[in-house]
Amino acid sequence: MGQPGFFDLAERLEAISAKGDPLEALKAIVPFESFRAEIEAVVRLAPEERKSNAGRKPFDAVMMFKVLVLQTLYNLADEQVEYQIRDRLSFMRFLGLGLEDTVPDATTVWLFREALAKAGLVKSLFERFNQHLDAKGYIARGGQIVDATIVNAPKQHNTREENEAIKAGKTPEGWDEEPAKNAQKDKDARWTKKNDQSFYGYKNHVSVDRKHKIIRRYTETDASVHDSQKLDEVLDKSNTSNEVWADSAYRSAEMEANLKEQGYKSRIHRRGARSHPLSGRQQAANTTRSRVRARVEHVFADQENGMGGIFVRTVGMARAAVKIGMMNLVYNMRRFVWLERAAAPG
Repeated sequence: MGQPGFFDLAERLEAISAKGDPLEALKAIVPFESFRAEIEAVVRLAPEERKSNAGRKPFDAVMMFKVLVLQTLYNLADEQVEYQIRDRLSFMRFLGLGLEDTVPDATTVWLFREALAKAGLVKSLFERFNQHLDAKGYIARGGQIVDATIVNAPKQHNTREENEAIKAGKTPEGWDEEPAKNAQKDKDARWTKKNDQSFYGYKNHVSVDRKHKIIRRYTETDASVHDSQKLDEVLDKSNTSNEVWADSAYRSAEMEANLKEQGYKSRIHRRGARSHPLSGRQQAANTTRSRVRARVEHVFADQENGMGGIFVRTVGMARAAVKIGMMNLVYNMRRFVWLERAAAPG
């Protein structure tokens, strides 16, 4: 075993860079400092609110936000992200930490994320980053593709009566007397069915531009909300084209009239009925639309495979909104890095 040397850490980091550390590119290309003011406004206590100036100084706000980025990229629980930061040189470099620096523990990560959830800040950060994308020339072009995906949540083991009370917006009898149990119960997630399979959790509704495959708008709901109910909310009016692609779940006479009234051109899949099957021409048109609509499936596939899965470990809509928003924001960050590197000469 060799003796430790002064340049060992630098040489190890150089070797990691030579293998193509994706976090190094993310750190270099994404303007993380642009998020500072909004985050600090939420997580920093005013001087009069501080109990004392003694004790450990708070962690840097942007560094903590980057911890959430790591958590989202690799779908890590709070304890896991703390461990991985301590263990992985690439994580430490991404965060700007040295071997001698204090690492935020799991509780600190949880409290930071709770502050963002309480303030509903993640959507504002998502919109800020999309403004940066526009400024860099990646404006929404070529029309938009709308879709939704299920975000699974831990299943609840409730009685039928308890589930009926939750659906009615009430707290089941006896839960108020057991605050620990009540805090662990998700009263916002719902069941839904897709392809004859049951799923429990939330939904991520998105609009993706056809040209750059960037998520332009999104909203989160419980899983029982039909995809088409959030179409108006996710439509991106800034897109240079008025064409809208979506699967047949979004198609109805009312929806077609609504899109036309707003100046959009519908490219939504047609669906046949038992007594009125699609004509050959309509089937061919659906096939053509599918080639475009597949681009939004690439987005969800990247979140599922490239970012470790589409699910939440937390309880309640506010916390699920942070997870869903961070998934969409971090996807856009990764997409931006890819677009910038693809456009680079040589």
